[in-house]
Amino acid sequence: MDKLKAYDTPFYLYDLDLLNASLSACKTQADRFGYHVHYAMKANTNDMVLREIVKAGFGADCVSGNEVKKAFQSGFDPKAIVFAGVGKSDKEITDALEIGIGRFNVESVQELEVLNELAAKYNAIAEVNIRINPNVKSYTHANITTGLNENKFGVSAEDIQEIIQLTENLKHIKLGGLHFHIGSQITRMEAFKNLCLRVNEINENCKQYGWKPDVLNLGGGLGIDYVNPKDNPHADFQLYFETINGLLEADQDQEIHFELGRSLVGQCGQLITKVLYEKLGKTKDFLIVDAGMTELMRPALYQAQHFIENLSSEAAEQNYDVVGPICESTDCFGKEMPLPKSKRGDLLAIYSAGAYGESMANAYNLRAQNPSAYIINGKVVRP
Repeated sequence: MDKLKAYDTPFYLYDLDLLNASLSACKTQADRFGYHVHYAMKANTNDMVLREIVKAGFGADCVSGNEVKKAFQSGFDPKAIVFAGVGKSDKEITDALEIGIGRFNVESVQELEVLNELAAKYNAIAEVNIRINPNVKSYTHANITTGLNENKFGVSAEDIQEIIQLTENLKHIKLGGLHFHIGSQITRMEAFKNLCLRVNEINENCKQYGWKPDVLNLGGGLGIDYVNPKDNPHADFQLYFETINGLLEADQDQEIHFELGRSLVGQCGQLITKVLYEKLGKTKDFLIVDAGMTELMRPALYQAQHFIENLSSEAAEQNYDVVGPICESTDCFGKEMPLPKSKRGDLLAIYSAGAYGESMANAYNLRAQNPSAYIINGKVVRP
């Protein structure tokens, strides 16, 4: 606590001990079934966090050209880098070809044709997975649902036969596998069960069309506990992988891949912020803190809830709206939050901020971002 007071707020605090425990738990369960896990870079690209993920032996799932470059520069094996995204630019594609990444997850027929043209210029063969929209409900927030017919991602399962035939004439494309992703922050195993059943059906259809996918990539989406992060510091990787293994009907020579992000890094990060003012209103009380939606966008964007703890006070609790300094009414971290009686200068920790926190931070209102701090072997450091 005393060490945290020495740092300018707001800042991200990453518990690398907790991160490594989460990475180990995931890898242990995935290895039971021979599964391959790629880390979803969009969740967090902090250098120290990436260093630990590389050391743990994961691949990388990227959704932009700069993420591909960052993954390569951070030490991920290029052949374990997968490049997804519905709108890859020509430059992003050519940069990825130069790096020699393992796979492109392709999301439209026209993208296949463009990728073939660009690969021809490099005399390269681009290995691809076709992203299929399985039309499976994910039981999560509408803004992070990605696998329904009305979503912009992937191609229809009804178009697979046409795509197989098309790739026969694309000399610089190697058709590899199938890719699926139905959403994010999914906590109901029913969604993954339904995905497996749909993947089984599509996989069999491909075989009937004369093509056997070498990879079945089921994406990610496994959620974490935002309400009780102290009680559940890790996602339930055992239940997740056992659910998949119990229902997915893959041949022995078909590799099973995943793209996990939030479940690996979400719980290891806290946003540390300072109380600027306690504002007593007519019908409610506010804590105005120095962090805002510029540091943590999720509550404003998804109405997400994060557990908040006052690190400085043990007084009796009362309810506060915890709000930031940004000139937007949506700049609110939580309403009617039960917190100890708080005062100016108290430090608050906003938990479960390791995913889609720092990676979505922005400079709106010309906000500056302070350096992150880390917990390593139980000690707080700021390199």
